[in-house]
Amino acid sequence: MGFGVTAFGIAPMAPDASDLPRRLVTESVTPDDTSAQLEALARYPLQLYRSDVTRSADTVDSVLRRLNIADAAAANFLRTDKTARKLLEGRAGKMLSVRTGETGLLEELVARYPAENPEQAGTHFSRLRVTRFNDGFISMVETAPMSAQLRLGSGTIRSTLFAATDEARLPDPVATQLAEMFGTDIDFHRELRKGDTFSVVYEALTADGEPITWNQSSGRVLAAEFVNNGKSHSAVWFQDGNDKGGYYGFDGQSKRRSFLSSPVEFSRVTSGFSMRFHPILQQWRQHLGVDYGAPTGTAVRNVGDGVVTFAGWQNGYGNVIQIQHANERTTLYGHLSRIDVRVGQRVDQGTVIGAVGATGWATGPHLHFELKVKGEHQDPLLIAKASDAVTLSPAAQARFAMVAKEFRQQLEQALVSADTHSVALAD
Repeated sequence: MGFGVTAFGIAPMAPDASDLPRRLVTESVTPDDTSAQLEALARYPLQLYRSDVTRSADTVDSVLRRLNIADAAAANFLRTDKTARKLLEGRAGKMLSVRTGETGLLEELVARYPAENPEQAGTHFSRLRVTRFNDGFISMVETAPMSAQLRLGSGTIRSTLFAATDEARLPDPVATQLAEMFGTDIDFHRELRKGDTFSVVYEALTADGEPITWNQSSGRVLAAEFVNNGKSHSAVWFQDGNDKGGYYGFDGQSKRRSFLSSPVEFSRVTSGFSMRFHPILQQWRQHLGVDYGAPTGTAVRNVGDGVVTFAGWQNGYGNVIQIQHANERTTLYGHLSRIDVRVGQRVDQGTVIGAVGATGWATGPHLHFELKVKGEHQDPLLIAKASDAVTLSPAAQARFAMVAKEFRQQLEQALVSADTHSVALAD
């Protein structure tokens, strides 16, 4: 009863809102005069912007029609001007942006595409500009540097690495670099598991601030973490001064080995280092190398620094390249469709030395790859993982630790932002 009395004592005594008096207030409002604003807007020239990408079957008329431009003079200029004709010359996929006036006539057209100079293709782009000037048009082509924008991405393996990166809206080159970075840690042909996850920080190349669309171009992967079968693997790009840059784990251990994990980027192993039934000789015999299935013309890379000791035809191997490496190691690349090196040439790790083919005794396009140590055949898949790693100097390790800490935070952010797929990092 004591508690009940207390509650009654502090209960609000305000009147019921339904009993309060009500009053309707009406007030006329006179809006400001908008005629001056409308006149100012009328004096401002209307400009419309549209963008698109050229297609292989495009004509001048189809491009302008798709951009909703009806301008006979502009169409004629694009057909007849030597510089303007570059719009539809060469490969499709040029990035287009146009500006039109209130009449719908073309004011300016800009097309961006890979640099015309092959030596600048990876760092610059060409910009074709067509601008209305007085009663006609002028055209010009400029070369400008690409810019790199840092982006985050993450994904989960459901079937293949490329399927997962596609689902995460990451460019194909990112998947290729991931396979290369972690090639000595993970056998992507046999050890990939459903549910494996990855996060990545990479450079997205832009032209005038617009993401490049041709060839799904992307810059370097700067950092990545891959969780395979519950085990985490990390890689961070680090360059110490003028030294050649490379990838290192968060622990400072180099991902670069004296031998690459595969001479063909992200191919499939069709025959390993074991006994097999020879498809041509029709008998069981020891297969002294590894066969990588890939389409004819696929680039073949040198797996380690060395000197070319043979480049030519060798019976059943067809077109063959042999390379001598340090520590009495040699490699052989067979059935090539072409040879891009010569005897005596020094070649660095990763250099393209030829292309996959089906020359010699081959039932289809593939690369036959052998590795010998002191004249004895060894399993190339095992040698790559056991090869020596590059190490950082003590001074470089301190600088690397700071870089790795920053990238670790960004990779954690990529996982948090997984639902948004690929996101840009603020400057």
